[in-house]
This record gives sequence, structure tokens and C-alpha cells, in this order.
Amino acid sequence: MKTNLSSQIKLERIPKRYYDPQGEIEFAALTREEKIYTKIFENATEGSSYLADQIVRIVNRAIEKKGKAVVALGAGACTHTTYSDLIELHKQGKIDFSNVVIFNLCEFFPLQPGGPSTLKRLHDVLLDHINIRPENIRSIDPAVTKEDMFQYCKAYEQSIEDEGGLDLVVCEVGPQGCLAFNEPGSANTTLCRLVLLSNELRQSIGNDYKSEFAPTTAITLGVANILSAERVLTMAWGENRAAIIRKTVEEPADANVPASFLQGHAHTKLVLDLPAAEDLTRISQPWKVTSCEWTDKLIRRAIVWLCHATGKPILKLTDKDYSDHGLGELLALFGSAYNVNIKIFNDLQHTITGWPGGKPNADDTYRPERANPYPKRVIVFSPHPDDDVISMGGTLKRLVDQKHDVHVAYETSGNIAVGDEDMMRYFLMMDKIAPIFGFDSEGYKKLSAEVHDFVGHKKAGDMDSKDIREIKTMIRQAEATIACNYIGVKPGNIHFLRLPFYETGTIKKGELEERDVNIVKKLLEDVKPHQIFVAGDLADPHGTHKVCTDAVLAAIDELKDEEWMKDCRIWMYRGAWAEWEIDHIEMAVPISPEELRFKRNSILKHQSQMENAPFLGNDDRLFWQRAEDRNRATAQLYEGLGLASYEAIEAFVEYHIIRDNQ
Repeated sequence: MKTNLSSQIKLERIPKRYYDPQGEIEFAALTREEKIYTKIFENATEGSSYLADQIVRIVNRAIEKKGKAVVALGAGACTHTTYSDLIELHKQGKIDFSNVVIFNLCEFFPLQPGGPSTLKRLHDVLLDHINIRPENIRSIDPAVTKEDMFQYCKAYEQSIEDEGGLDLVVCEVGPQGCLAFNEPGSANTTLCRLVLLSNELRQSIGNDYKSEFAPTTAITLGVANILSAERVLTMAWGENRAAIIRKTVEEPADANVPASFLQGHAHTKLVLDLPAAEDLTRISQPWKVTSCEWTDKLIRRAIVWLCHATGKPILKLTDKDYSDHGLGELLALFGSAYNVNIKIFNDLQHTITGWPGGKPNADDTYRPERANPYPKRVIVFSPHPDDDVISMGGTLKRLVDQKHDVHVAYETSGNIAVGDEDMMRYFLMMDKIAPIFGFDSEGYKKLSAEVHDFVGHKKAGDMDSKDIREIKTMIRQAEATIACNYIGVKPGNIHFLRLPFYETGTIKKGELEERDVNIVKKLLEDVKPHQIFVAGDLADPHGTHKVCTDAVLAAIDELKDEEWMKDCRIWMYRGAWAEWEIDHIEMAVPISPEELRFKRNSILKHQSQMENAPFLGNDDRLFWQRAEDRNRATAQLYEGLGLASYEAIEAFVEYHIIRDNQ
């Protein structure tokens, strides 16, 4: 069973010479926009292996030179694969930690029983698996008081100096460009200190540590302490870090992006996988720094960029526009701006369809979805019981209206996202009407009393009882059913899969297992769809979408040789946080003003997910507002390129099944 196929989704193949150039001259040309030495690998596995080798080299050299190595380690999620590789190198005898002194880069304060701890995590992912001496592990004392904090931080810095200073710092570039817990606003002169953690970082910590205890403060070595190290190895994996990596590497150093101060460090190496590097110039706009290998997607991206740079729609671009903006290669390839313009205009035009299930009895040569068979059996997989309408509510309505046999499969119960207030609204009502309608049985009275008592005494971090989780599940299911009825999905086509990995009752979820995949697999075998829609939120902020996507892709992988699967197309949609970039969009479904209002109303059927929904982050827009803004922005992008003007557009990318020989 393959349970991590979402990490292998590649929307396009980046030529290796862009991210791994051969020769110093080519490297210098490609990286001329970059102010930090940056190594890019195709995936995090390769990047982690390189980092582990670098750590071995630096540590061994320091030990050879002065008898010991002094290293500060971060515990962020990106470091874990590197530490795993480092453990293997230790087992192979390539590194000996007996003469290594390790300082913990940062720690939560105060430490809570059962709460996250960076030192505990370092022990779990590295320290317990190597031959480091216990006395050589230095961390922040959780018993320190706020009154003694200043002097304690000074003493922690002094202990580093007493060891001869840091030979190496290993850490990740965190959200918003954090280094350790140095958040935006941290100057390059900051030292070891107590810091207040932002709401965004606390949410990231909760997700990262899979803990309901999100600390509000922490002790961290400052930017100046990190920059004092002889060498710094830092890293980032995944597309959710791409935007901040560009700011870190290519924009001027700024306290709003603390990691950007590494630009001033002579011996820093930043290691990235391709998704994290996708916004760097040599990956996203290679025509600015080298001659290009022009694929259809890269040409489309270049022309969209040129339209933004010139403020012109596609068909008004001139030869001079191409020449003035470094795209003369395209003129040489196509002969004139007109030829390029027509090609890209037509490519984008062909992505637009009002028939997401295919238009029957029509020429489908240039349509994104085939005409036959008609009607199609369609499954829309929704990670939570509202992602279907938030992400593709307009398309879902079109599929139903165009007489396709549409199934909606809700993969998780979503019960953890129901607030106690929303649940109690139902109990307050039922308590009033129970005597009137005669269902005030002893059983109901007992349940009601238990719920009232539990909620009345509930403390932060308390796990809901099994009964309460079941009630909250029913609330989500009822809301989803009402939304499906509103859209017109047949009652028998609504499936609540309740994948077991989710049913822990806490933010921390289980691992994807065969039993989860088998549930998805059974539905696929029962329906035998011609078309599947699946969440493609590769930068999902709380992880559930990725696990749900992996469950569907794992099931598809196991069924890929079935005859009916060979005639099935898989479309990926995105959720409330981001949209596909236009060079990747393969199907764009226009939404009229009336349909957009209909979509809003279908989202509003999920009443428990309005103001009180968790995981909204720092963005205070409600889900329906995010969805409308995103869909309108996509339509405006198409309009700005000179295509038809629509109220809104929902966008999709086709997923191609990964074959064993790929």
C-alpha cells in the first residue's frame, strides 16, 4: 500500500539544470538573484541526505581541529528526515557524537505536562539514537522563573562561549521566515530571550506537534546568536514555504523575515526541495537568468507574467514587449509575438468549459473533459463535511444539473471542528421540546445531564467524551446532508466514510492505515466512477486534507489496473486557502452570479463552521468569503489576459496515475 502518493504529485517536470546546474559559471548565472547559497534537490529525501553528509563533515572537522564540536540544533519538522539520515551515518561509523556538545536552539516556556517540548522531540528524533554523553546535552531549564529570565538567558549564552562558540547551527526556515522562535520583527542583533509566540506560529506548533497545548511563550537563541556560529545549515520542504523562501533568499534582508539575515552570514547553506524552491527566479521565471527549455506550461507561465509586467492582455503583446522583457527566445521559436499570443490564448481558452462532466454529443477535441460516456458516474471526495461546497460548489451543482450520477463522499466526521456552543444549541432546544413531544425518556435525560455537566466543567485540552463526539458527528452529517439536498445530490449518493485515522477525539490524528484505504477502495469498487474529484491541497495548513488525499490516491493505485479505472479521469481541486496557478489549470469552470450565490448558500448550510470554526488562522474571512474571493480572483485573472469575463471560476488540475515504471 502506497500511503504518500500526494508527495509525488508533480504538476510539471523542472529541468534538472535549473535546480542542479553543472559547472560554476552556469550556477553563478542561475543564482544571480539569490543572496544565500542555496542547494535545491528534487525531493526532501535527497536534500536530507545531503544535509546529513554536511553535518558529518563539519562535526568531524571541528573534532579533528579542537577535540570537540559545539552544535545548536532546532527541532522543527523539516529537520527530522535529516536527523534520521544522521542516525544511519552514525550506525555506519561515519560520525562519533561522544565529543559533540549539543545546545537546544529554543524551548517552550513554561513547559506543560503532556505539552510540546523541543528537547523531548530532539531526544525522540535524534539524541536517544546516538552515543552523545548526557552531560553534553544542554537545554533551557524549565524551572527558570520569569524574574530570573534575563540573567538565565545571559548564562545560557555564556555557556556556549565557554565551550568555544558554536561550530554549527542546524535549523529550518519556519513559517513567516522564523529562525528558531525569532519571529517577524526580530532584529539581527537579538540575543537569547523570552519571546511571545504569535497566533499563527502557535497554530503551526499545535499542528506540528499534534498537540492541543499551544504555548504562548518560549525561550530562544536570538538571530545574533545564530549568526555567530561558524556555519549554518538550514532547510525548508514543501510548497507552503515557497513564498517565504523567495523573500528570505532574493529580497533585501529585513527584520520582517528574520531568516533573511542569513544573507549576511558567509558560511550559510540553505537546502530546499523543488516545491519549497518553486518561487525562486531560476525555477519560476528561468528566462530571467538562463536560456530555457520551453514546455507548453512554461510558455504559458511566461506569457501570463509578461501580461502582468506590461499591463496588456495576451493578444496585444508585441515583439517589442517580448524583447524588452527577456523573452526574445520565444520570438525565435515562434517567429513573431502574434504566433505565441495565439497559441497561449487558445490554450487558455480551451481550459474553460461549462460542462465539467463533458458535453454530450459535442466535439471534445479541445475540451478538458471527454464527451462520452454520458451521463457519467462521478465521486467527489471531500476531506471534511464542507470542503466539497467550499472548493467546488459551483461545479458540483453543474454536474448535478447536467444529469450526471453524482456521489459525494465525506472522508472524515469533522467532529472536532464543532464547538461546544453549537452543540449546546441543539440540546437547549431538545430540552425544551422533549416534554412536549414525549421523548423525555430517562435515557435522554441522563444523556442531556451528562452533556451539560461535561461542557460546564470542560477545561482547555479536555478530550470530548465518545457520546459528545458522536453528537458532533451527527451535526456535521446533518449539515452536509442539507447542503447536498440543496444542490440536488440524491440521498443515496451521500456517503459518510468516517475514516478511522481521524477518530482520535483530539487534534492529533492517527496514521493512515490499510483500513482507511480499504473504506475508500470499497466505495470506488461499488460506484466504478468515470470521474473522480479529490482535494489537491498540497499545502493544507492542518494536515487532514493531505492524509485524505493519500487515502484516495492509495486506493486508486491499488485499483489502477481495473478496466473501469482505465476509463476514469481524476481531477484535483483546491480548498479555501489557495488556487492553482494559471499555468497549471487544465479545467476552468465559469460560475455565474446566480451560481455563486447558490454556492454561498450551500456553504452557509454548514452553520457550525461559520464564526466558530477552528483552523481559520490569521485570515478572519469566513469560508464563503474566502471561496468567493478566490473564485472571483481566478475569473479576473482570465479576464485580464483578454479572455471572457465571468463572475467567478473554479479551477482544476488533472491527476495522472503514477505507474510503477515512472
